[in-house]
Amino acid sequence: MMDLTGVRHVQARIAQLQEQFGMPGNIPGTGFSQKLEKEMQKSLGAAASDKASVTAGENKKQPLPEVQKLKNSGKVLADMPLADQNLSTLIEAAARKYKVDPKLVAAVAEVESNGNQEAVSSAGAIGVMQLMPDTAASLGVDPYNKQQNIEGGAKYLRQMLDTFGGDTKKAVAAYNAGPGAVKDYGGVPPYKETQNYVNKVLDIYR
Repeated sequence: MMDLTGVRHVQARIAQLQEQFGMPGNIPGTGFSQKLEKEMQKSLGAAASDKASVTAGENKKQPLPEVQKLKNSGKVLADMPLADQNLSTLIEAAARKYKVDPKLVAAVAEVESNGNQEAVSSAGAIGVMQLMPDTAASLGVDPYNKQQNIEGGAKYLRQMLDTFGGDTKKAVAAYNAGPGAVKDYGGVPPYKETQNYVNKVLDIYR
């Protein structure tokens, strides 16, 4: 409740002045304090009611735990690892990075492992592009990481193309048999495996 001491003090002072100057009569403001108190009671009651309504409204606006979880779902989806992205997206990105035709990278990936990152050859070649551990190390990639495996394959193809003057056939043969064998034979080595490999890759590429 509002402190009415000041109001009563003013009323008393007015009464003293009236008596001093011979001005009898009702003291101005008589009954005022009572009315003011009643009005203050009403105002305080209304304010308390409004506050309660606002508090109740705020409680209703609090999001449920399930809603808060849903708000975070976008971040979870944005943080999905690259290994879960589409294979063609990874191939296109790697090919663009090393300036190799993505169709050639895709053809090698198909013949090597059919695009399977879990594939491991009897010789120990790993993943989509079937990188040997030593080759992967020289390329600075982790062959067990799908994105890095594909980037390593694209990078190696780029190196082979540069080594053989952009000759796709020799580059593909070198990818399978090694650049030394291609240099030794002046082209595709007379290995049945390598010859079949080159034919399969070029058939897909064309």
